[in-house]
Amino acid sequence: MRHENLKVWQKSCEFAVQVYKSTSALKDFNYRDQLTRSCLSVASNIAEGMERASAKDKLRFLVIARASLAELKTQILIGVKVAYIDEKFYRQSVTDIDQIARMLAGLIKKFEN
Repeated sequence: MRHENLKVWQKSCEFAVQVYKSTSALKDFNYRDQLTRSCLSVASNIAEGMERASAKDKLRFLVIARASLAELKTQILIGVKVAYIDEKFYRQSVTDIDQIARMLAGLIKKFEN
């Protein structure tokens, strides 16, 4: 199963692009850097995991991707609370993150069995 064919990988890449575009004007470099690194980590760990040979290795990277997604959700929540991120982007982000999380949970379950 190639990672490029996975809907969860495609969706996480699309979301990373949205995050980059929506936060490009932020002047707080440290916040923006942490935010973009965590969103890149989701798609990257899905890709890396799916290229691993064993189910155990695949699972390990998918779990890391899920953890990065939780980190990303936290950063976006904080961003809206400090007015770095607007409410509309926040609401859409939570919807997208929750969808990616459900997709990841299904893939993780597949490799746990």
